[in-house]
Amino acid sequence: MASPAARPLTALKSGPLRGRVRVPGDKSISHRALMLGALAVGETVVTGLLEAEDVMNTAAAMRAFGATVIRDDDGTFRVRGLGVGGLMEPTGIIDFGNAGTGVRLTMGLAAAQPIAVTFTGDASLVKRPMGRVLEPLSEMGVEVIARSGGRLPLTMRGSRLPLPITYRLPVPSAQVKSAVLLAGLGTPGVTTVIEPVFTRDHTERMLRGFGADIEIVDEPGGGRRIALAGRPELKPQAIDVPADPSSAAFPIVAATLVPGSDVTVEGVLMNPARIGLIDTLLDMGADIEVTAERETGGERLADLRVRHAELAGVTVPAERAPSMIDEYPILAVAAAAASGETRMLGIGEMRVKESDRIAAVVAGLRANGVACADGPDWLSVRGGRIAGGGRVTTHLDHRIAMSFLVLGLVSGNPVTVDDAAPIATSFPTFEALMAGLGASFEAAEAADA
Repeated sequence: MASPAARPLTALKSGPLRGRVRVPGDKSISHRALMLGALAVGETVVTGLLEAEDVMNTAAAMRAFGATVIRDDDGTFRVRGLGVGGLMEPTGIIDFGNAGTGVRLTMGLAAAQPIAVTFTGDASLVKRPMGRVLEPLSEMGVEVIARSGGRLPLTMRGSRLPLPITYRLPVPSAQVKSAVLLAGLGTPGVTTVIEPVFTRDHTERMLRGFGADIEIVDEPGGGRRIALAGRPELKPQAIDVPADPSSAAFPIVAATLVPGSDVTVEGVLMNPARIGLIDTLLDMGADIEVTAERETGGERLADLRVRHAELAGVTVPAERAPSMIDEYPILAVAAAAASGETRMLGIGEMRVKESDRIAAVVAGLRANGVACADGPDWLSVRGGRIAGGGRVTTHLDHRIAMSFLVLGLVSGNPVTVDDAAPIATSFPTFEALMAGLGASFEAAEAADA
């Protein structure tokens, strides 16, 4: 599957990559800054916001609810909020494009307000299941009209008398946790989420920063109980968005794999729930130096200096998956160049991302001569020489496109992705940034040309 304006792109074997770069702002934090800014009373100022399609769709959604979202000439965003409970009913359908995080969290945002909202998305997003978010929201009083499996397009009406719930996550999911907590903002009483496995905690950190009354207690066995008091008055904030570790993953892995490389990626978010890839690469023998550590807005960030290193295969434990679920495609590329076998366990969540990412990775690797195998929730890659020369179907998935373009930088023959257009959903400067480091990409012909 390719977009209507598909743009095939080929990556060529690269010489050393060198330089200092900053990747775009973190997507998860960018979404949440816009949403909580829309619920605060006053003006929230956001610098470093990721200006990619997914986040811009969230900005458009906040405008549809009546918030003011303005971009200054210097790239600063100003959000004038309506207060908790102040969102207005949109006059049209809200189209989130490819933004799964944006649509799921916004469902929570609107759930505790007596308004009707219709959501849709692109050809990829309408195939992704929404039921696991809709289930707890329905317990809080939301009415939903949706396709089978809770898929988009769907219409939901928030409750006039939303009910606080105690909800135990059946599977680790920061999106479901965040949707329930955002719904809890507009719900009287205390809404509680119990997560058996720690997941990324940007929502909790930012809620606390905006002045919400939130209590987090460790559960016996390693989970957490998160209790949020409803209907607070959120205070506007100044937010500086750190660089996105999921985007930084691509130049980091590229520099690790390409001989002679020496690349520094500046200001990368180092939240413990987001650095599973860094930990895994270090386990494999990567040369990654963490420097200039500092803190902003309750989040830790650092500069990462990455030099070429020979990698060895490892087994990535299932408990690490929540901290790197979006990075497995690019980890599979690193594994393809490593010696021995790399096994990735507990990654069933990849099957319901922008594409079935396990299937897409397996097909792409095999098309380029890399041995691999997979199961319902695992992937195994046997590394060595990468023949390349294959054409990869991206299924409108930005991370599949970027991962296999990195593979082409170390392949014996060029690697082509069928569509680079979806990269703009999360990393619109990817090609220019990588080219500035020394990577070589060129336009390719469509498959049926």
